[in-house]
Amino acid sequence: MIEMTIPFTYPYHTVIVANGAFPHHPVPLSFLREASRIVCCDGATETLLKHGLEPDYIVGDMDSLSQELRQRYNHCLHHDTDQNTNDLTKSVRFCVEKQWNGITILGATGKREDHSLGNISLLADYAAFAEVQLITDYGVFVPLLKSGNFESFAGQQVSVFSLTPDTVFTFRGVKYPLTRENISSGWQGTLNEAMGSEFFIGMDHGRALVFRKYGSLYARSERVDDKVSRIEKKVQPDSV
Repeated sequence: MIEMTIPFTYPYHTVIVANGAFPHHPVPLSFLREASRIVCCDGATETLLKHGLEPDYIVGDMDSLSQELRQRYNHCLHHDTDQNTNDLTKSVRFCVEKQWNGITILGATGKREDHSLGNISLLADYAAFAEVQLITDYGVFVPLLKSGNFESFAGQQVSVFSLTPDTVFTFRGVKYPLTRENISSGWQGTLNEAMGSEFFIGMDHGRALVFRKYGSLYARSERVDDKVSRIEKKVQPDSV
């Protein structure tokens, strides 16, 4: 039974900034401006400061943080020396320890492709103990552990990535539907398109990632236009 429609973005006000490309699109910028707290991976600290924002917490092994910044932010450093995981995972783990279980991740893509893929794939691991979304300059990734309806609009670009090759999927409300089929290769669930205000992804078990692209700033959907317009009024792309 489907209990709810997964919204395009969740209002998660705990924001983690990773050391990828700093966001420029109005949607991720709005999350930064409205954050209740910004948890910064240590390597992203200087970039965050250059954009006029202050971290509430800095997490990592501190190898990327200058001595000056270590002294300046000594009160909010969380030193984690675990070399078996990356700073993004350390930051998520820190948030969960604080019981901040609704997390928006920004700046996790856009530089090295291997780092981007690794960060995106970790979402499914995080989903076992937190509610997470990864927002880029192009759209939103969410992990999927069970069937769900997704908020959308006609023409929205949608991709589904199966992390368990034996999972049986059903797609409805998209241009290329599926009925009880496997997605055995990474590309097979990509480049689909929503047909209306929502679509359905069914799965019998396993883990997947769902990506939904923003409507452009000139999206046809009036609802998306209104949402983006409200965000743009709060955060102009050149305001940081």
